[in-house]
Amino acid sequence: MPSDVNEMESRREKHQYAPSGPLSAAISMLASLRINKIWRLLSPWPRSHGQPDKLRPTAYLDGLRGFAAFLVYWHHHQLWAHEPVQRKFFESSFCYDGYCYLIALPFLRVFFHGGHFAVATFFVISGYVLSMKPMSLIQTGDQAKLADNLGSALFRRWLRLYIPLIATTFIFMAFTYIFDIWVLPLKRQSTFAAEVWGWYCEVKNFTFIFHTRAEILSYNFHLWSIPIEMKGSIVVYTALLAFARCTRNARLWLQVGLMVYFMWIVDGWYCALFVAGMFINDLEQLASKDELPAFFERLRPYKMTIFYHLFFIAMFLGGIPAHSADVQELRKNPGWYYLSFLKSQSIYDVKWFFLFFAAFLLVAAIPHIGWVKQFFETRFCQYMGRISFAFYLVHGPVIWTVGDRLYAAVGWWEENRVKHLPQWVNIWELPRTGPMGMELSFLAPHIILLPLTLYLAEIVTRTFDEPSVRFPQWLYKSTTVPARPTKLPE
Repeated sequence: MPSDVNEMESRREKHQYAPSGPLSAAISMLASLRINKIWRLLSPWPRSHGQPDKLRPTAYLDGLRGFAAFLVYWHHHQLWAHEPVQRKFFESSFCYDGYCYLIALPFLRVFFHGGHFAVATFFVISGYVLSMKPMSLIQTGDQAKLADNLGSALFRRWLRLYIPLIATTFIFMAFTYIFDIWVLPLKRQSTFAAEVWGWYCEVKNFTFIFHTRAEILSYNFHLWSIPIEMKGSIVVYTALLAFARCTRNARLWLQVGLMVYFMWIVDGWYCALFVAGMFINDLEQLASKDELPAFFERLRPYKMTIFYHLFFIAMFLGGIPAHSADVQELRKNPGWYYLSFLKSQSIYDVKWFFLFFAAFLLVAAIPHIGWVKQFFETRFCQYMGRISFAFYLVHGPVIWTVGDRLYAAVGWWEENRVKHLPQWVNIWELPRTGPMGMELSFLAPHIILLPLTLYLAEIVTRTFDEPSVRFPQWLYKSTTVPARPTKLPE
């Protein structure tokens, strides 16, 4: 009897305090939605599977950007894991100083030391993509829509580039401080408040592109290219507005003039790369309407021969030795002595002179060489293109946290790892069998490092990269009035 009474009281209490009817259903639904949202956010699987039935005409550029991001990842890991004396040969030509390594062969070297080539290609792609819509409006003479398009693009650009950077560097700063993780680029502060203040000072200076001195972001020094992206974007938008009312031939010659100015008169190689992308886009849009200047029409019978030559020249120049910025050092590299005399006096770092031509010719040639274009339209390249920005953001922190420890564990140790990570040194030592750059002990850690970097890039894409596209669009629409159907003054 007492047990029956206790059971009845227990049921009464549960019934009294438990939600019932529609309220219970609503709470259950909200809990389910929250769990589903968290799962979708943290799931390792991409939201869209497979390749779309019909790719966009410029899908190859997405794939090229994605593959370039992978080359940056591979280049940075090669340099970080290997010893300083080996790094010199990674970034020198075949048989430099009498040492002939397989990975230093022309063309092949791009896949091991192609990080700088990849960055130059990023800038050309950006110039192309940023100018696509405005250039089409210029060619159709729609000045009113052009003004609105450029205003919107400039309004959104800073937010698009810096929201993911700010978010990821803050998380990296907080994570390494709270869990007391040694990271080589960082100097730990005495308190978390001091760490946050140091991060804030670095980020606010780094995001101001008009500084008269170069700013380094110690929380992710690989991101030096982001302020350049912002500067290059402004160059593109300004040039588009300035050339909007020019004739076709005048517009093309003015773009050539800008590239000459940035490459031969001042040290503005990155601006030249953005203008090169804009120039390629202008020509491609004119070609699609059969409106190219007569000079290009005369070359049409030799089109494939020309583009194949441009492609192979690009791949050779993309492997320029980058160990030193000094042209005298470049001349010590077999195969580059005579080429070095082509460098303009205005460019300080010799590699960017040749990488300008490499990236320019590569982006110009790819859409006209079927098998190359198809490679960049493959599922892997398209996926890498979708997560490329996030992949670029997270690969450095993964190197400095997980990568440093795994490399020390398999036998790639040096002074800093021995000093700060003694418990990791040689705990799973593997032999260094294989050619330099492809050693077993170097490749093995990537069984963990590559999936981890891809996973984190997918998460950052969902949480920061994609919202950094939508939020500026919403903000622009919320703070502006609809464009009036008027044209710019004559």
